[in-house]
Amino acid sequence: MNRQKLSGVEKQFLQRRYGVSLGRRYVLAAASVVLCSVLGCSQVSGSTNSFTQSDLPYSETQLPKKALISDTKVVDANNKFSFKLFSEIAQNNSSGDDIFISPSSVAIALAMAYNGASGSTQQAMAKTLELQGMNLPEINSAYATLKALLETPDPQVEMTIANSLWVNQTAKLQPNFLQSAQEFYKAQVESLDFNNPASANTINQWVEDSTRGKINKIVEDIPPDQVLFLINAIYFKGQWTNQFNKSQTAPHPFTLPSGEQKQHPMMSQSGEYRYYENDQFQAVSLPYGEDGKISFYIFLPKEESDLQSFYEKLNFENWEKWMSQFRNEDGFIRLPRFKTDYGVTLNDALKALGMAEAFSNQANFAAMGENLKISEVKHKTFVEVNEEGTEAAATTSIGMVPTSFRPPTEPFRMIVDRPFFSVIRDNQTGSILFMGAVTNPQ
Repeated sequence: MNRQKLSGVEKQFLQRRYGVSLGRRYVLAAASVVLCSVLGCSQVSGSTNSFTQSDLPYSETQLPKKALISDTKVVDANNKFSFKLFSEIAQNNSSGDDIFISPSSVAIALAMAYNGASGSTQQAMAKTLELQGMNLPEINSAYATLKALLETPDPQVEMTIANSLWVNQTAKLQPNFLQSAQEFYKAQVESLDFNNPASANTINQWVEDSTRGKINKIVEDIPPDQVLFLINAIYFKGQWTNQFNKSQTAPHPFTLPSGEQKQHPMMSQSGEYRYYENDQFQAVSLPYGEDGKISFYIFLPKEESDLQSFYEKLNFENWEKWMSQFRNEDGFIRLPRFKTDYGVTLNDALKALGMAEAFSNQANFAAMGENLKISEVKHKTFVEVNEEGTEAAATTSIGMVPTSFRPPTEPFRMIVDRPFFSVIRDNQTGSILFMGAVTNPQ
């Protein structure tokens, strides 16, 4: 295996058992919005899933055995959906721009909408969301359990998941649907006059508050046929377990997809990390907080490879295999500071994944209201990574309208100086919170 030689300074770091501190804080926020034109809604009740003890083979440190969802099908379903969704977006990313999404935010928003689907539309959504074989009470109670688990990190990590329903005051909604949203998703339910221009501001203020100001607008002008908004917001803020030292940040070349190089600020650190390497890529996990419950994973394709080749291997089965092969290794990491904005309309991706009926006049959302279909699913994100911290935000809007309309033998050296893929993962549950690719850090 070819390796670059370590500098004298790097060797000193390793010899001193990696005493360098690594300063870094991660702040992420995601908001998902379901904009619905609804005539009625319904609810399916369910009981809370039990908890069981489970080993945590993918954790950063030897996390204590904690209670997890006894049935991990919802987590697996969300992760399978995550990779399918990212693949569809990447395939249509002809410009090669950075990609950054929160599949968990999208999945939660769609799960709330799923409660209103019936018949073949519900079956199509279940296939897209990988929920086949699970009944609605099981799905809802599993999401409630997952929310509680994700929101109990260590003192140095903050994680919140908020949901809300904003209903046009003229709409008649099924009480059962509202009760389901409140009981399982802890959704705040409010009635508004959608003819009043101030209503959009009210909704946007909730999003801004729920994402700590990282997302300030998800709703523009409210169309006359919109009568319901279902909104999800995810916020994450955490300090690195080992913080980056600002004095180690310096300009280094970063190679763009075109082969051109540019000088870019790069943060450096030596230490012991959870690390995995094979013939195609290097991967490292940078944990947050005291116990490493949540981590930032970086996957760097080898120099003779690229992100497109990596994407061909990126699926749920390989992901599970890769996660099981991370081991503690000594090494050196150099990571760029970066900031990017990203936006995409997900209609085509979701149709390609099997949800086409939900966008058509044949859509059946009878459990939500009569004659409804999804009109548009939009997703917007922001992420910034620097020495002081990392901030990220994601919003998903779903509009609904009437249908009538191997191990290293020496310390590794990982220089992230070319396009790379990254994931923010909850190691306790295995849930993927955010994922993206950086091709041109700004």
